Order: sequence, then structure tokens, then C-alpha cells
Amino acid sequence: LTILSQTMLYRTPQTRLDGVFQPQSALTDMEFASVSTYHGPGNTDPRPNNKLPILLWWSSNLFPHFPGDTERVDCAHSSCLVTSNRKVQLYRRTASIIFYGTDFRAYEAPLPRLAHQTWALFHEESPMNNFLLSHSVGIRLFNYTATFRRESDYPLTLQWLPSLDYLLKAPAVPLQEKNRWRQAGLAPVLYMQSHCDVPSDRDRYVQELMTFIEIDSYGKCLNNKPLPDYLEDTSTATGEDRRFMSFVGRYKFHLALENGLCPDYMTEKLWRPMHQGCVPIYRGSSSVADWLPNNHSAILIDDFPSPRDLAEFIKTLDQDDAEYSRYLEYKTPSKITNLRLLEGLESREWGVNDMSKPNYLNGFECFVCDRENERLAAVKAHRKNPQQNLPPQPKMANSSHMGCPLPSPGYGPVESIDPNDGWLQMWPQDYWQSLDQAEGLESLVRHNVSDPSLLWQHIQSIAVRRARGR
Repeated sequence: LTILSQTMLYRTPQTRLDGVFQPQSALTDMEFASVSTYHGPGNTDPRPNNKLPILLWWSSNLFPHFPGDTERVDCAHSSCLVTSNRKVQLYRRTASIIFYGTDFRAYEAPLPRLAHQTWALFHEESPMNNFLLSHSVGIRLFNYTATFRRESDYPLTLQWLPSLDYLLKAPAVPLQEKNRWRQAGLAPVLYMQSHCDVPSDRDRYVQELMTFIEIDSYGKCLNNKPLPDYLEDTSTATGEDRRFMSFVGRYKFHLALENGLCPDYMTEKLWRPMHQGCVPIYRGSSSVADWLPNNHSAILIDDFPSPRDLAEFIKTLDQDDAEYSRYLEYKTPSKITNLRLLEGLESREWGVNDMSKPNYLNGFECFVCDRENERLAAVKAHRKNPQQNLPPQPKMANSSHMGCPLPSPGYGPVESIDPNDGWLQMWPQDYWQSLDQAEGLESLVRHNVSDPSLLWQHIQSIAVRRARGR
């Protein structure tokens, strides 16, 4: 493992870059109601504010209340004070600190970690934003999690799918019109990306696929066709603007490759083509089949031994309207046969632009609030009568809450890649360096260190001990 110098800064890949068709967080499109307090059903907590536990949002830019930096939240079973004011970090009443995974930095962690405080992680974005969280030693620092993984405490797996109706919407462009566009010279496959250097190495696969089938590529990655002038504006291109949807809806197939590969990590790359009535050619979540409307609604790249085989399949499907139409049968409600998908949409307590439900930031905040009130009540009961009341059991996240694999080449074995290749020099190293930082932070916490700048010293000490076989 790499020994990091004390002056090295942890490089976090940028996810919101200028230019068209950039990856976003689902938060970008979520509407937030401007309300002073979120009320859950049935809360009868009588305590005044000065008796409530405090939840500290460490990432102030994600604080889901405005205006101000402190708010009382009345959740389903209990109440808390929530704040983004870091002055309360060491308060006895501060029961939990909530972190945003993309912003979490080992060298900026709130140390010392107090014995009475829990840590909560909210991370709905790509695994590429912080690989520290993909290592067991990193994710175990947290007690509560809200991530895209179904195993997390507060799963956000379907965050990019607003509703069942979003899938059922009629195709933006009928098949007959798509065929006319094909006859007019449009390629069968669309690729639209401007975020090129990503852990999934998707461009390497697409470039190989291009040798076997025609692909119209817009954006900055593997560009071979200019965008219409009216789509040059970023806000038009990245949203679901009517003109944008009509333009991309002309294509029968959309290459839908996520920027990171991890179970349950599915974004608009998958759901938007399906919403439009186009067939996604997908790579991303290894468990995507668990969530598709039926077993015939997307083409999974990993089902094919090579890009050549995939290209031949697409060409055959392009020429067979009846077989192509089978991939759109889920537009009929009775053809959605996946109970996991239906139950997941029905049972989630948070909504996407649904003001009858909390958004998932407020939802997770209340999840933590209720769990912390339960924990604190158990601690109090145990102190009052230890013989009769057991102490609360420690709760710790594990790798199933986030853990994503080491980035691998988009096409071909890693041994075939030039040692000077940019992807090879960036992403595998980032993955292992993040393990160094996770181990260093765990050491700081375990030794009750107050100064996070000592992270690099602890990383070096760990590496030296490992080299000596200890």
C-alpha cells in the first residue's frame, strides 16, 4: 500500500463539472419545502428544546432546513434539535454527527470521537466520490447509514426513480418514427457523456464497441457528432427538458454506463432511457436485474462475452420490431412482474418531489433522531437499574452498507493496459490510498487523538508495522 506524505492532500474526484451531460446527485432535482419544522405522525414528545438530544450536520451545505442553522424536528416517535453549527461538537447533548459521504475527509474528521456520540453517514452519490467508504475499516466508523445499498439502514436504492408512473409513461418517440430516423441515417445507439475519466472506465468499452456497430456520441467523451445548437446549454441538456427528451428519444438504444460499479448503484443512466421508451444497454450495478421491471427490459453488457457479441445482438434487435417491442412491454402495468421493485417504491417512506412525504434528507435525519432517542432511553434505564435493564447493544455499519470493488478496466485485462495510462494511474491508486486513510483515521479514533492532522503520521506508522510483518 502507498505510504502517503504528510503534505499530500486526499484527491476527491469532482462530480459536478462544467459541460453537458455531467453526472449529478439525485438531490439536484429534488424539491425542498420551506418549512420550519418537519412533523411526523403521532409524535407526543413533551420535552422542551433544551432537553432534546442534538444532531449535528457536519456538512453544513447539506443541512436540510432554512433559513438558519438550528431547528427542532418532531419525527414519528420523538424530537431532536438539529444544527449545522459545529460549536456544539463537544456538547454532552450532541448525540450524533451526520456526515455527507462526498464531503467526508479523514484529515478533517471531528476528533476526538466522544464515547457518547454516534456517527451517521448519508451518501447517495457515486462510490467514486469517496472510496474510503468502500473499505470495511472505513464504513465501520459509522453507526447509521443511508446509501444506495439495500443493506444500509435507510436505503436510497431507488432514489433516481421518482415513481412507477415515471416508468409507465408512453415512449417519447414511437417505434415507427425511430425507424424513420434510422433510415435517415441516425445510428441505432446513442452515447452521451462528458465525464470521461471515471472508475468504471466506460469509454474503453464503448470505444471497442464502436468498431463493431455505429454509435452516435455526443458530449466530450468519444465525441463524433455535434449537439444541436439548442441543446448546448447545460441546464437544457442535463434536465428533462422537452426538446432534450425528444432529441434523445429518437434513438432505439442508449448506452447507459455508470461512472462507478457497485451493487445497487443505479442512476438516471438506467431509468431515464426507460422513461423515454428507449432500451438501455447497461453496465453499473451488478445486481441491477433485482430491480428491473421484468426480465426483458434492459440489455446488460455483462451478459455478453465481448463487445462484438453485444454489437451483433443489437443489430439483430434493431431489425426485428416485434422483438424490440418486447423490451418496452413494461409500459403496460400488468407486464411489470418484479415484486421487489413494486414493493420498494410502495414502501419507501421518503418521496421524490412528493410533498406528502419527507425528502430523504429529512427522512434520514428523523431515522437517526428516533434511533438516538431509543438508545439514550436505554442508556438511562440501564444506569438507573443495571440489574433489570441491559445496556443498548453497540451498532456498527459493515461493508454491505457501501463496499464497492476495486475499479477494473472497462475492457480487457489490466495487464494489457499501458503503465502510463491515465485511468490506471488514477483510480486503482485512489482506491488503495483511501484504504490507507481509512486505517489511519481508525487509528486516530482508537487512540483518542484530538488532532486530525496527525493522520499522515498514523498512516506511515501502520505501513511501517505492516512492512515489518507485525
